[in-house]
Amino acid sequence: MTDPDRRGPAPAAEDPWPAPRARGPVEATVTLPGSKSLTNRALVLAAVADGPSVVRRALRSRDTSLMAAALTSLGAVVDTSGDDWRVTPLDAAAPAGDVAVDCGLAGTVMRFVPPVAGLATGAVSFDGDPHMRKRPVGEVLGALRTLGIDVTGDALPFTVRGTGSVAGGTVVVDASQSSQFISALLLAGARYERGVDVRHDGQPVPSLPHIDMTVAMLRQHGVVVDDADANRWSVAPGPVRAVDHLIEPDLSNAAPFLALAAVSGGTVTVRDWPAATTQAGDALRGILAAMGCMVTRTDAGLTVTGPDELQGVDLDLHDVGELAPAVAALCALATTPSHLRGIAHIRGHETDRLAALATELGRLGADVTEHPDGLELRPAPLHGGVWSTYADHRMAHAGVVVGAAVDGVLVEDVATTGKTFPDFAGSWAALLDRDV
Repeated sequence: MTDPDRRGPAPAAEDPWPAPRARGPVEATVTLPGSKSLTNRALVLAAVADGPSVVRRALRSRDTSLMAAALTSLGAVVDTSGDDWRVTPLDAAAPAGDVAVDCGLAGTVMRFVPPVAGLATGAVSFDGDPHMRKRPVGEVLGALRTLGIDVTGDALPFTVRGTGSVAGGTVVVDASQSSQFISALLLAGARYERGVDVRHDGQPVPSLPHIDMTVAMLRQHGVVVDDADANRWSVAPGPVRAVDHLIEPDLSNAAPFLALAAVSGGTVTVRDWPAATTQAGDALRGILAAMGCMVTRTDAGLTVTGPDELQGVDLDLHDVGELAPAVAALCALATTPSHLRGIAHIRGHETDRLAALATELGRLGADVTEHPDGLELRPAPLHGGVWSTYADHRMAHAGVVVGAAVDGVLVEDVATTGKTFPDFAGSWAALLDRDV
């Protein structure tokens, strides 16, 4: 058993899931659910917009359901009964009363909703799963105080007391732990009386593509955003125009499926891969090509064909840290050494992902060294065993990738993948059953 204070929640008590083994090259076409990052940003913007709108092909998962519930509790109406979610924005003149928001393990709920809560009227208490209390949010809460919002607490559980309006202004934050600190302040900033001018002071901000995603979506809503200067993002006050969004497939959730082509020497196509996107998962194209895969994008989607032997890589994943677990699993199966770096910030994700990956890969025989900001992996024969997920969907993805290439891998709490991909295990098993 790993140390839960360092590694995250203890593994689930349920029987571990036997990860299906690929007995030959996998040939498949996959349709992915919608992007969690895009869905939750679209929901927040719809909730502060100047009229009703629709989020089409919204991802239906735990994280997005928690976001819909949170915004509804503040006074918006999010109708999730169909594939297209209809949103009526919150009315600051209608008091929401004292309400409680369940953040679960969703960083977007914990960080994006408090700035919106300042626009509601009433006390809004926030809490979540036990491990969520360890995830950083203090920079956001401190910034909200500076902007004129009454906040009690610096970590979960905390309370925001909204008055229906927020003064806004300039704030300085250290967003080196998470780009979500910046996005959180920008999303509702146009509704503040003076807008918001966010300045970062600290080590480089990780996952910058996620801030680019936020800025792009704000501009789609007619919000004026100035991001011309490095480490500064300014949102002008004004209306947030109601806009319908069509949600792209979640490209980060493509990682295990494309990795399946890589480890089996097969060919997997992910349908509807966008020609241009702000999603971090688009970096998979270059990563898999560097490992020896053949990668092709057409109007039909992205197709990856695996090589005879996977090559190791030396990669700075600072901007795309969410891909690190699946990439680390591939590196453990490569025939040459790998070094993944620039990802110290993923220690503050759903679990300490660097420590968890080093532990679980090492448990199955990998030659892995954990560094403060990454992992070093050298070729070694892997064997079966139990893979703990620490209630982290990306850790589960890494486990099934290893299990596709190694006999006898048992993944604990595979249901944690429901955070962003409902019935992931069923989809994965059905894909491999065709090749067993």
